[in-house]
Amino acid sequence: MASLDVAHIDERDDPHTQVSRLPPLPQPLDPILADLFENTRKNGGHILNLHRVSGHAPKLTRSKRAFTYALRNECSAPRLYREIAICRTAINVDCAYELHHHHPLALQAGLSQAQFNGLRHWREKKDMFDAKQCALLAYVDEVTLNKGNVGQGTFDDLARHFSPQEIVEITYSATSYFASGLFMKALAIEPDPPHRKAAPGKF
Repeated sequence: MASLDVAHIDERDDPHTQVSRLPPLPQPLDPILADLFENTRKNGGHILNLHRVSGHAPKLTRSKRAFTYALRNECSAPRLYREIAICRTAINVDCAYELHHHHPLALQAGLSQAQFNGLRHWREKKDMFDAKQCALLAYVDEVTLNKGNVGQGTFDDLARHFSPQEIVEITYSATSYFASGLFMKALAIEPDPPHRKAAPGKF
C-alpha cells in the first residue's frame, strides 16, 4: 500500500474537503484511495472533486479507474475522435464539469478551439468538421439524445469511417461519459479550481 505524504500535498489538493452534496471523505483516508490518489499524481493529474466524491465508494472507484485508464490509454480509435465523442456527450447531458476537464484534452488531441466552440451547434457549422467527424457527431447525438435508438442510416455512415473495434470504443466513450455526467450533476460536484487537471493519458 502506497503511503500518502501529507506534507507534500498542496492545501487545495487536500482530499478531506467538502465539494458536493456529500460530506468530506473520512479520515484517515481509505488505503485504496491513498493508492489511487498517489497513482493519479504520478500520472500527471490532480485530485479532482470527482475523485473526492466517488471516493466514498473506494472499491467501485478502483474498478471504475481501471476502465477509465483503458479508455484513455488502450484504444484503437484515435484520441481525437474519442474526445469529440466525450465533449459532445458532455454538451448533450449538460455537464459543465465534464466539458471543462475535456476541453484541454480535446485540444491536445488535435481539435481546434474554433471546432470546440462549434461542437454545441455542429449541424449549423458542418463546414468546420470533415465527413468522418460529422458521422461521429450524428451517431453520438442519437446515442445520447435518443435513448440509444440509432437509425440504421446513421450507423451505416459511422461504419464507413470506423472499424467495429473503434465503434465499440466510441460507443463506450459516449455512454460512459453520459453516465458520469449524470453522476456529477446528481451529486452537485463543485467545479475544480483552474489549476487542477485530469491525468492526460495517451495521445
